[in-house]
Amino acid sequence: MTLWRGPSPLILASQSRARQMLLAGAGIDYQAVPADIDERGVQQSSGLTLPGDIAALLAGEKARAVSSRHPGQFVVGADQTLALGKRLFSKPAGRMQAAGQLRALAGNRHELHSAVAVARDGKILFETVAVAGMTMRPLAAAEIEAYLNEAGEAVTSSVGAYQLEGLGVHLFERIEGDHFTILGLPLLQLLAFLRSERLLAV
Repeated sequence: MTLWRGPSPLILASQSRARQMLLAGAGIDYQAVPADIDERGVQQSSGLTLPGDIAALLAGEKARAVSSRHPGQFVVGADQTLALGKRLFSKPAGRMQAAGQLRALAGNRHELHSAVAVARDGKILFETVAVAGMTMRPLAAAEIEAYLNEAGEAVTSSVGAYQLEGLGVHLFERIEGDHFTILGLPLLQLLAFLRSERLLAV
């Protein structure tokens, strides 16, 4: 069953399984195509420091890069930035860095800035940023170790070393914001745009 009415599938410029799951669950025909951009290089050369601005820039660059190779098709780019106060987090490089991130986040409230952009023929047609507030409960060293042991390599696949849809749910005591923003794709806003372009049946 599909609600997609576009002449060709929507392109998702991401290999994120969570984002793919969200589109599939919404009944959208899509094709995942990696953007292959130097995210850190783009961020550094931009000079941007605010997490929402960085997420929006990267989402737009991903969408633009892929849309230039797929003429006429709608391309969705997405990015997520984690901010603990003024400190920005990236995906941890390994277990040691993941443990360090969890120690810093434990007992504190951080924000996830999730951006989505839609491009066609290299031009941005739509972009927005949504924010979720995440309060991690205080964690003892033994709890962090137990979590890392069970989560395994998955901790390196998402910023902050957790996935709320999996074992990461055990780390939190309060969440402010919608599920889609937390998973890295402001889906309601994206669907509203696609609907305005008459690309959805509902």
